[in-house]
Amino acid sequence: MPPRTTHKAASAPLKANKKKATPKKPIPVPEKLKRLFSSLCAQIDSGHFANAIKTCDKILRLEPSDKDAIKTKLFLLLQTEQYEAALTLIDAHEDQALLNFERSYSLYRLHREPEAKDILADIRAKDNEDRGALHLEAQLNYREGSYQAAFDLYNQLLDTAESNSEEQSDILTNLQASQQHLDFLNKGFLHALDQLPNAVSANLESQPPPVVSTAPTTVAPTSTPAAGTDDAQKQAQPPVKKVRKSRVPAGVIPGVTPPPDPERWLKKSERSTFGQGKRRKGAGGGATQGSATTEPTPGPTVTGGSKSSGGKGRKKR
Repeated sequence: MPPRTTHKAASAPLKANKKKATPKKPIPVPEKLKRLFSSLCAQIDSGHFANAIKTCDKILRLEPSDKDAIKTKLFLLLQTEQYEAALTLIDAHEDQALLNFERSYSLYRLHREPEAKDILADIRAKDNEDRGALHLEAQLNYREGSYQAAFDLYNQLLDTAESNSEEQSDILTNLQASQQHLDFLNKGFLHALDQLPNAVSANLESQPPPVVSTAPTTVAPTSTPAAGTDDAQKQAQPPVKKVRKSRVPAGVIPGVTPPPDPERWLKKSERSTFGQGKRRKGAGGGATQGSATTEPTPGPTVTGGSKSSGGKGRKKR
């Protein structure tokens, strides 16, 4: 039988005829930036702020000085309440004066009011009609309890706000809150007791005013024991051994869980508590009250005629 022919020789020219895959050309940087900005706009419109921040980082890796990417990332950090990261981004910016309002707002949200006020004063010195600075200053005054100053600023903003706008709605809400605090501080506290239930107000009015004691408090001197007696007491007391936690079984609390029965290793019939609380089967009625037992005298045994007391199972002869 002739040997089988192989086609290895014929497959060689097929491999030689295959063309090598040409490597893809790298995408130019402007095209990458265009695609990334398109993705960024879509992510912001859909509310995916965390992914939008990652896209801003990709843009800044390609173009570190892109102002639009920096401002967008700063806006996203403020929206997601990452105020420390926002301050870090502002510090890394070339012209930090342009981001003074964002810095002041971040400091306000971090409860660093004095620093925020200093920056707001610089902003108001350059532009006294800056609406963002006016809003932030009113919020700072409200937080610190300066309700009259906050009330005046909100009135100033309300005069120039667009009607039926979101800003006007926010101003009216804050203006009402400031007005309520002012009313309470000026005259509302006088009628605060009238709003309490009658039982509480009657009890308060009938009670005498508290008496402030002016007598100095005296502290009784305590006798300090001598050093020798203290050492003797320490030596007399035996040291308390602490139970190692590794030797305590699970579910057992030292000092709380009752100790185990010391007779648990004995048979039930050999324990001291065996038969207590219940009558054993087969036991006799026992002796009546006042009876006495005498030891039996030895005598001849009787082999027949009478039944034994424990004759169960025996046959009569």
